[in-house]
Amino acid sequence: MRAWIAFGANLPSETGTPLETLKEALRALRVKGVEVAALSQIYETPCFPAGAGPDYINFAAEVSYDGPPEALLLVLHEVEARLGRVRKTRWAGRPIDLDLMAYEDVVRPDEATLRQWIELPLTEQTVRAPDRLILPHPRIQDRAFMLIPFADLAPEWRHPLLDKTIAEMLAARPEDEKTEVKPMSGVAIGTD
Repeated sequence: MRAWIAFGANLPSETGTPLETLKEALRALRVKGVEVAALSQIYETPCFPAGAGPDYINFAAEVSYDGPPEALLLVLHEVEARLGRVRKTRWAGRPIDLDLMAYEDVVRPDEATLRQWIELPLTEQTVRAPDRLILPHPRIQDRAFMLIPFADLAPEWRHPLLDKTIAEMLAARPEDEKTEVKPMSGVAIGTD
């Protein structure tokens, strides 16, 4: 099955810089049977909320995985833990963040629950986290730093609930938000 993963980091880890940590995450995913088919450009994105820490490095990967999305999410969490991710504070700086953005057109756990998470007010988003896999990621349509790398890989992917492509969702984001997501020049991560 085809899936898309968002990679992000803004703090160093025992592995090294955020970029070195993200490269190690790619290697670790391959070892665990995740086939990396393509990578987006690498982007720098301001920390949210503004001033809360160093800028993030973000990119996306299109992967193939032979198993259900729940198993892939477990692999992502294992890699995060191995690379120093500790889940204490919501939206805090981190040495690694791997988000399963979409898994083909799969909806988990169901359309009603997905809609509840998509419509969750911002004040609740800062304090509530799902206790199970929600697919597609309920914040894709709200985050240029997810949409821009995703658009590098699959601009035609259509959200199964919102019935909009990645390109359409990206076009709907405010211009100032999109211009904050800046390509890193001279930096690349190979798929090998």
